[in-house]
Amino acid sequence: MNDALKAPDAGAALLDAVRAAARQEQFLDVIAADAAKARFERHLDLSPLPAETVALDATLGRVLAADVAAPTDVPPFDRSNVDGFALRAADTAGATEATPRRLALNAQVLVCGRAPRIAVAPGTATTIATGGVVPRGADAVMMIEHTELIEAREGPAIDLRRAVAPGQFIAYAGSDIARGETLLRRGVRLSSREIGMLAACGFAEVSVVRRPRVAVLSTGDELVTPGNPLRPGAVYDSNGAILAAAVTEQGGEPAVYGAFPDDEAALAAVLRRALTECDMVVLSGGTSKGAGDLSYRVVSQHGEPGVIVHGVALKPGKPLCLAVAEGKPIAVLPGFPTSAIFTFHAFIAPVIRAKAGLPTEAAVTVEATVPMRIPSELGRKEFVLVALAQGADGPIAFPIPKGSGSVTTFSQADGFLEVDALASAVDAGTRTSVTLIGQSHAPDLVIAGSHCVALDVVLGALSDQGVAARSIAIGSLGGVAAVRRGECDFAPIHLMDPATGIYNEQYAGDGLMLVRGWQRMQGIVYRSGDARFEGRTAQDALKAALADPACLMVNRNAGAGTRVLIDQLLGKARPAGYGNQPRSHNAVAAAVAQGRADCGVAIASVAAMYGLGFLPLAPENYDFLLVESRRARPAVAAFLKALADPAVRRQITALGMVPA
Repeated sequence: MNDALKAPDAGAALLDAVRAAARQEQFLDVIAADAAKARFERHLDLSPLPAETVALDATLGRVLAADVAAPTDVPPFDRSNVDGFALRAADTAGATEATPRRLALNAQVLVCGRAPRIAVAPGTATTIATGGVVPRGADAVMMIEHTELIEAREGPAIDLRRAVAPGQFIAYAGSDIARGETLLRRGVRLSSREIGMLAACGFAEVSVVRRPRVAVLSTGDELVTPGNPLRPGAVYDSNGAILAAAVTEQGGEPAVYGAFPDDEAALAAVLRRALTECDMVVLSGGTSKGAGDLSYRVVSQHGEPGVIVHGVALKPGKPLCLAVAEGKPIAVLPGFPTSAIFTFHAFIAPVIRAKAGLPTEAAVTVEATVPMRIPSELGRKEFVLVALAQGADGPIAFPIPKGSGSVTTFSQADGFLEVDALASAVDAGTRTSVTLIGQSHAPDLVIAGSHCVALDVVLGALSDQGVAARSIAIGSLGGVAAVRRGECDFAPIHLMDPATGIYNEQYAGDGLMLVRGWQRMQGIVYRSGDARFEGRTAQDALKAALADPACLMVNRNAGAGTRVLIDQLLGKARPAGYGNQPRSHNAVAAAVAQGRADCGVAIASVAAMYGLGFLPLAPENYDFLLVESRRARPAVAAFLKALADPAVRRQITALGMVPA
């Protein structure tokens, strides 16, 4: 009798469960993917997490929290690039195999780490190893292969069988990295290259954005942790590993909690712990068209505002559930691997990247032909994974015939195409855009020419807007040549016309337009306390320097805007050190500050950085040549806008320069 009574009750309960599953009341509303993303992000703070200081050897893959300025020059002194002899280039003039020039060797060997104690006088040379400090008086290095050791009556000497030019085989101070230069900008993701730059400048630790800690957990009675034997009807939890790796790829720190059965109390307990220990939670499974929809129920009980989205018009990925609990995002992804990874990249990866201080990943696309008809379900935007092959008329996109439950679909795809929600198919022969998976893109803007620390301010403003700019320091004349050939968008220059004294205007025209930048004050730099310069006008100081044979100048390279000014000031005079021609203001200042020269011409901001005295000479205009046909490009327009931005102009003024 009791058994007979129980049977109808059990049958009724089963029917109730069937009816509940058929109603699918777990889907609150199915909305478009763009609307779902906007609704989710509206409840989130997407600013980067606070900074933390990390040892340099632990910064690989981390994001800089602030701009890093070089505290020193690299190299910190003028150094030899070869094994040979430091000498004066003028002493080698006319040297040939038939008529060698003989120089006496100084009683010192300059190896790495040893400071010079003997200046190179006319007719002498000092033995120097690769990396050795170039001594005072020397302006070139002769390779040892082009010399012959001679035992003269006065002592050892060398015969030179060829001439060298000033600056040959010398790496000038700051030629690699200049003191005060923006070494790396905030938002840069550190690789081995950037870490090497930081180490070269002496950094032992760096301020980086804290990585968001992301809890990764899976749910499902069918899940088995990899490494354990499978039971009938079970599958390995691949989503946990996939999503943990994806979190790392996107700049987060995964906290793997493992797989849990479909038990509401157990899942609620682990979710509560994950929200306490982590910045966000990514859970896969437990949200579907099935009867339980367990994850939705559990998530809805954990803080305000709760579930934001439950159901997206997307294939794969319709049962996606997005929630926020006390400011922390929670994502319940579909259990099928392809659905989970698609929805992760579409909805969760941008949040992780934003919190980690990384820019949104830019999609890279190619045009390809679909070789066969691809049917699609009306009402849902569909992503179709494809493999690319090269056809006679360009790339061909072959759909991968595997469903969202396949683990290998995503790994085998070269990219994916989108099918609009209102389209029922993509016809064979259609040309369509394919978004590549795992590809990068070229810089948005290329700038080649003279470098200036104020240019870093402008490029920093562009970086904040997500505009990737590449700056190449090749000097003013190099920039003019590059922009004329169309190799860059802008060329920063400061070149005076000797005939008129006007800066830069002579290069405009023939498809190039001049964009005004800022003025920089040029002047004579010297060590404070030097009576030849202290308290004098620039003109009087120049006379005193030229009248003193012991006063050693440092020049600038031919082609530099400053070199034109120097030659005008000197006229026909060629004082000691004229042949020493580094390629930057920093190298000039370093030579004077370190006593390898007594004076030179540099800009005021660099003199201040090196603690040098400064006698103003004349302002120079630092302007930009722009390829006129590129003016309408978004990145070019962004640069011009940044150049005119009042905040940027204030920062340039703070550096001692005058915006145009």
